[in-house]
Order: sequence, then C-alpha cells, then structure tokens
Amino acid sequence: MAKCPECGALIDIEEDEVEQGEIISCPDCAVELEIVNTHPLEFDVLEEEEEDEEEGDEDSEGEDEDDEEEESDEEGNGFH
Repeated sequence: MAKCPECGALIDIEEDEVEQGEIISCPDCAVELEIVNTHPLEFDVLEEEEEDEEEGDEDSEGEDEDDEEEESDEEGNGFH
C-alpha cells in the first residue's frame, strides 16, 4: 500500500502486481500516477503538460501531410 501524493488516499496495490513506469489512477481523486519505484511503492503525479506535448506532436504531423498535398497540387498545375 502507498499514499497518493495528490490527495493522500491509501492506494491498495501490491508491489509485486505493478511495474516501474506503469500509469495508474488514484481511486479517490482520479489523478494519473506514474509508478516510480516498486520497493517501496512510490508514485509521482503525471503532469498535464506531458499529455499536451504529446497532442502537440500529433498536430505537427498533420501539418506536414497538408504541406505535401499542397506541393503535389503545385506540381500538377505546372503540367497543364
């Protein structure tokens, strides 16, 4: 058992049932927690900024695809 670093609730998880780096949710406050140590069991609050950065990466990929389509259109216009 370990305490949620956000709300202090006891989280009933056995050390042998989880792995370091695994993400769980606190049953009381629903914050996402990363397991940073299994012996003893310790959590870190997963920051919202990390999620935003991942979403930002997906957006930039979509922009690249749009640029490629525009380049294809420009090439096609030169042959008419």
